[in-house]
Parts: sequence; structure tokens; C-alpha cells
Amino acid sequence: MKKICTYLAFILAFVTIMSGLDRLLSEKSIHGINQARSFYEQPRDSIDVLMIGSSHIHCDINTAQLWENYGIAAYNFSAAEQTLWQTYYYFKEALKTQHPKVAVLDFYAPACFKADYQYDFLYENLQGLKPSLNKLALFVTSCEVMRWDDYFPDFFTYHNRYEKLTKEDFDAFLGNEDLAAFKGYTPYSAVRPQPVPEFNVTLGADLTPKSEKYLQKIIELANDNNVKLFFIVAPYAAENKEMLTYNRVRDIAYDNGLEFMNYNEAYDLIGLSFDTDFNDHSHLNYEGSCKFTDFLAGNLIERYGEDIVDRRGDERYSSWDDSIAVTAAMLDESREKERERLDKEATEKE
Repeated sequence: MKKICTYLAFILAFVTIMSGLDRLLSEKSIHGINQARSFYEQPRDSIDVLMIGSSHIHCDINTAQLWENYGIAAYNFSAAEQTLWQTYYYFKEALKTQHPKVAVLDFYAPACFKADYQYDFLYENLQGLKPSLNKLALFVTSCEVMRWDDYFPDFFTYHNRYEKLTKEDFDAFLGNEDLAAFKGYTPYSAVRPQPVPEFNVTLGADLTPKSEKYLQKIIELANDNNVKLFFIVAPYAAENKEMLTYNRVRDIAYDNGLEFMNYNEAYDLIGLSFDTDFNDHSHLNYEGSCKFTDFLAGNLIERYGEDIVDRRGDERYSSWDDSIAVTAAMLDESREKERERLDKEATEKE
């Protein structure tokens, strides 16, 4: 009995230490990992509008603004350069604990990245998810066998971060994070003028077989769970070749009786300025995201008003109230970093 107790104590100590080290050393990133980590802290069955897709979701859709101005309980469950097969498994993961009325899916990544295996941001799409058969399926679908040991298990990819630890890491280790108040939105503060795109294509083509396969699986999953899909393309400095893909997505949406909106065809209606509202050619800055979020909110209410309830004043949604302050703090930090960047550039020019 004494030996058994000793072994059990050892196992418990080992699990506790490894769990603590995992919290301390795991990557924290506002480009996908934190979006997934915080998702698990959301109150069960509280998300009415689930935003899924690539960084165009979490950089361009201001969930705090959707809440403060419209009472929409939305969450950006997205990651950088997320493929449609990864989105499919993210959607499955979300449906374990949430039953959103509407899922908004952006199509930037399948238009711009055509390879069947994409590795630049694979870790952002993996490391925030909890271990499960669903995560394993995402991994196997996203990674060739000869590269498995580059990404699995997660701990092996970040166990040597000792010299890079930050306050955020120690807050995670001590349990001082307020994960529930983060709703996935990542504000950018740079102002980088972009050329105004000109489009002249009307045909639809160029969605890869793997992307189209998983898009159909997403549609089936939504139908099986009574979730209304809204296909969108968030605004950016798009090119003609990408518009071909969006036209194909439009055709698929209409064939399945789904709503589709390519916001690259609505720059003026949104009120976007290509001189002031872009962080880079692909992402809106904070001011641009606020304009787009307002326009998107109008579209959501117009299309799904019967399904989207104004949750303001409901105590169960207090974390959305908290998200306003969290977003403001993130914006202040982003602006401070941008000022430092500009000062450094000015000094180097001198």
C-alpha cells in the first residue's frame, strides 16, 4: 500500500509539474493560438454568431464593437492563413460546446493559398486547441507524415522557450489570465495606404479540389446542426485572380441556398479609405475594422435578425461587457508599438 501511494503521489506530482510547464511555456499569440485558448473559456451555448476563417476574421471584425453597439454575442474562432479543412475541424470543435445561430465564414485563405499542405502558420492553427480526436484529425489532414515530428506533440515545439518568457507566460502559469473576456479580435494600428483595386472578372473558377471537398463538409455540418452559414470576403486590396475564386464560392453558396457577400465589391458602401484604413494590403487597421464591423452588423441584422438576440443586460454575458475594456487595452498597446516603430524608423533615417 505504501508503494502504491508513493507511485500515485509521483504520478500526481509529474502531471501537476507538466501541466504547469505547459501553461508557462506554451506559445501565446493573438494570431490564432489565443483565439483557441480563450474559446474554451466562453460560457456554454453563449455564442450567437461564430466567426471562422483566417486572420481576416480576427483582424477585421471587432467583436467588442458588435457587442457594445448591437448586443451581438460574437466570437472570432479563427487563425492565420486557416485552410478550409482546418476551418472544418474548428467548426466541429466549436459545436462541442456552442450552438451558434449563424456562422460567418471568410474565404481569403482558399483564394490566396492553393497548396494542399500549408505550413507557415500551421502551429497557429494547432497549438491553442485542446487534445482530442478532432485535433488529431486536423493535424493529420494538415501535415504530411514526413513532417509530423515538426509539430507533434505540441510540447516538443515550445519546450525550450525559457529565455523568451514574458509576463503573459507567467500570468498563464499563475492562472491570472482573463481568457473569457477575449473574444478573438486583434486590433492593428499602422496606417499604410494601398492602391485601389480594379476588377474586371465575372467568371468563377479556381477553388482547389481539397478546399471544395471541405467546404461541402462545412455546409453539411452546418445543416446537420441547424446553423445558418454566411459566406463573406472581408475587404482588402484584392486582385483579379482572387476574385475568380470568390466568384466560384458565390456560385457554391447560391447552389446551396446560402448568403454570400464579397465586401471587395462594397468599398464605397462601407466607407473605406485606401489612404487611412489599412494596416497592410491584406488587413484593415482599427479604424477600418470599425467601419467594416458596422457594415457587417447591418448585414447580419438584415439577414438573420430573427435569430440574433440583443444580449446586453444579461448577466450571463458579462464577459462580453469585459471584452470592451480588453479590446481598449489591446488597442493602446498596439498604438504604443506603432509609435515606437515609427520613432525607430525616423531615427534610422537621420
